[in-house]
Amino acid sequence: MRSQALRAALVAAFAGAVATTALADEFRFAHVYEANSIYHKWAEWAADEIASRTDGRHTVEVFPASSLGKEAEIFEGLALGTIDMSYTGSFYASSVYGPMAISSAPYMFRDFDHWKAYRDSPVFAEISGTFEAQSGHEVLGLTYYGARHLTANKALPTPESMKGLKMRVPNAKMYLLFPRSVGANPTPIAFAEVYLALQQGVVDAQENPLPTILEKKFYEVQSHIMLTGHLMDSLVTLMAGPKWRSLGADDQTIFAEVYAEAAAKATEDVRQAELRLAEDFATELGIEVVEVDRAPFREAMMPLLTSGDVPWTPEQVAAVEAIR
Repeated sequence: MRSQALRAALVAAFAGAVATTALADEFRFAHVYEANSIYHKWAEWAADEIASRTDGRHTVEVFPASSLGKEAEIFEGLALGTIDMSYTGSFYASSVYGPMAISSAPYMFRDFDHWKAYRDSPVFAEISGTFEAQSGHEVLGLTYYGARHLTANKALPTPESMKGLKMRVPNAKMYLLFPRSVGANPTPIAFAEVYLALQQGVVDAQENPLPTILEKKFYEVQSHIMLTGHLMDSLVTLMAGPKWRSLGADDQTIFAEVYAEAAAKATEDVRQAELRLAEDFATELGIEVVEVDRAPFREAMMPLLTSGDVPWTPEQVAAVEAIR
């Protein structure tokens, strides 16, 4: 009798374990940033938090450094169901709903505090909500990518000095605005191929935030950094719609809270890194750091922000400018 009871208990325990395993759901989170980057660090933190806060019912595996494809392929993977979550440049999100790219518009934000206020504003809530409705994907966070600065092998202190410059940009329309405003020649190249393109002279220059310039070691193949601060860029954390809708309401709340926290933590790390890196590049790596007068660059850009060739309205630009 005792052995039968023991056997029944073991069977029940085994069945429970199988049921628990069957309920566990794995998410594939893909991005293009290096494993030593701030973005990967907080994506891994979020993965640990999801496992902990859902008692192992959901797990997230993070794939860094373009291991599941380049940026465009990762964004497509969300729609195809091959990728469940990702960091996505707002310019890729804008292929579904154009105004998402307004957070990647050159000189759209006055400073970091303006960017933060936009992130927390009804303006962003409305824009991201429309994106969700049109894409089916869920926006879980907006992470500060940093102020983008120009690198080259010579000083480029004025808009006029950039005329004819072969400048690498991401393969997205919004990144053509800055080089075109100063007469440079924008050259779209995939993020994973930028170092080699600079090294081989395919392009003369590129632009990225200081933490990215450090992580990707662009300073090894570029001698000057111009602090143009022409764009305060963002990464959108997305979850594919079918995965989001497969979650119960409580788990949706957990995912939303965790990835909002991760975005805030990554944002603070990026901000602190960029505040110290300009001096570090000059003193520790021997890079020529050029302070530029941003006013002429901004003046050259302003007419393009409300032209008919951008995916947002003049009213949306005014709404962002009005945020305090």
